[in-house]
Amino acid sequence: MLAITDLSIRLAGRLLIDQSSVQITPGSRVGLVGRNGTGKSTLFKVIRGELAAEHGSVTLPPRWRIGSLAQEAPNGPESLISVVLKADLERDALLAEAEHATDPHRIAEIQTRLVDIDAHSAPSRAAAILSGLGFSAADQLRPCAEFSGGWRMRVALAATLFAAPDLLLLDEPTNYLDLEGTLWLEDHLAHYPRTVIVISHDRDLLQSSVDQILHLERGKLTLYKGSYSSFEEQRAARELLDAKAVKRQEAERARLQAFVDRFKAKASKARQAQSRVKMLERLKPITALVTEDVREISFPAPEKILSPPIIAVDNASVGYDPDSPVLNRVTLRIDNDDRIALLGANGNGKSTLVKLLAGRLAPFSGKVTRADKLSIAYFAQHQLDELNEDASAYDHVRKLMGDAPEAKVRARAGAIGFSGKAADTKAGRLSGGEKARLLLGLATFFGPNMIILDEPTNHLDIDSRGALAEAINEFPGAVIMVSHDRYLIEACADRLWIVADRTVTNYDGDLDEYRRLVLSTRNAEAPRERSAASEKPQRARSDNRGSLKKRIADAEAEIARVSEIITKIDTALALPDIFTRDPKQAAQLSKARANAADALARAEEQWLEASTQFDEATG
Repeated sequence: MLAITDLSIRLAGRLLIDQSSVQITPGSRVGLVGRNGTGKSTLFKVIRGELAAEHGSVTLPPRWRIGSLAQEAPNGPESLISVVLKADLERDALLAEAEHATDPHRIAEIQTRLVDIDAHSAPSRAAAILSGLGFSAADQLRPCAEFSGGWRMRVALAATLFAAPDLLLLDEPTNYLDLEGTLWLEDHLAHYPRTVIVISHDRDLLQSSVDQILHLERGKLTLYKGSYSSFEEQRAARELLDAKAVKRQEAERARLQAFVDRFKAKASKARQAQSRVKMLERLKPITALVTEDVREISFPAPEKILSPPIIAVDNASVGYDPDSPVLNRVTLRIDNDDRIALLGANGNGKSTLVKLLAGRLAPFSGKVTRADKLSIAYFAQHQLDELNEDASAYDHVRKLMGDAPEAKVRARAGAIGFSGKAADTKAGRLSGGEKARLLLGLATFFGPNMIILDEPTNHLDIDSRGALAEAINEFPGAVIMVSHDRYLIEACADRLWIVADRTVTNYDGDLDEYRRLVLSTRNAEAPRERSAASEKPQRARSDNRGSLKKRIADAEAEIARVSEIITKIDTALALPDIFTRDPKQAAQLSKARANAADALARAEEQWLEASTQFDEATG
């Protein structure tokens, strides 16, 4: 059990958690929620032992392994599958020791333990996780260094999930994922066999993947049973009860105080008045739950509604290399009130499509027609880094308003969520959510006809995501969304486009149907990719001779390794008194030999298939 007892955490002089206690039973799946800046990530640091608490304690079962997402993405020449497999430290150490072990007793122990931890299925499990997070069989064999930082963070997430710790701590894991990866992660966490605590602002993940909600608000931790919707209902009921209790207590205080004020001067009532004073002192005030209103988000309306269609694309081909376009035969139409969400795994061309629509990429062929005076606002997460860190929100707004009076500039800064002193805070000191709000305000400053939003929710908390959904629904122009947040898509989108197979198609189903499609497709691909991405890969037919040669060499090395293990075990089993002197060890050795023989048979099958494919490829 994870026991948090009378815990107080102070950071930089600010009290984040104040004498809170909660117990989380083994096997629980918990969503940790709260406004940005309340101390959720800091609590994780205390649980991991990286930060000392001011008061109280966090206790765990003595042998529990804690796993959390690495702060830095893995990098280097190792393949993705190798990085993930090495996350299981015990298996990695046992395999290394098995290479050199000569003592029969130790060989038996190693092989038995490898069987106990299901080591031989590890490559298939690792490949299935990587596949679920969007890596193809070919990707899994490529070096980490060939991938961008975002994709390498997915590898770090895969390694954390593969290690299957007793306590899994995940801090906003969907920030690195597309919608398809998020759908897979929701399903994976819903079936995680051990304890998991996930910090997330994704309503659907919290609704489908956890069975408890741990709410951090105003320094207090409160555990609610059930999904996120159940938490909202329970919290609303608690707020109502607390409000009623506060009202009753205020009435009681007023009654007691009125008695004291009326009779404190009368000698005959002095004793009763003093008694009422003591009752008032003992009447501890009930703190009403104060709902912190989230600042609204709004987009200025365009000056003029344009005649539809505002964009028409006819049989266009687009990309970065004319000889290898990312998208082909793209034909689509956007009207001035469309709400369109783009679906499809990262790397399929969603960003390329929005750049085409925004006019940042010209088509290689085909035709793109835009309405006269069409104005487009474009928001992407990477633009957060483009804000001037030394400039305030006021400075950024002033730059767009030229010689406008001070009052007007401050009014516009307030309209995008930065009023008063907040307008003078430098961008470098803003939180990720505040930067996102500022950038949204700047991108839409002049009232565009169409807004393109590329992952706008990554730094927004749950309430701010709700405010964004309201802003999108109230905006009279067109909106194109790329988001992993199902809630935002379901709340706003009326059309779904799938970007896949080098083109764009309309999707007539809803997100529940799309979720089933994604999970069934990835689960169907997993068995093929498991063998393809094992340590001794067994890829589908390919004419890549270099790859086939590597597979043959890997299989031959595996055959040699396993054959050596079998020889060692046979030597131990040949001892004349092994079965009478130590029958338990003899049984372990026999079991280990059977497992090694199975591994040898698999390696020989891999060698035979690779050799056959190589012969076919070479003619």
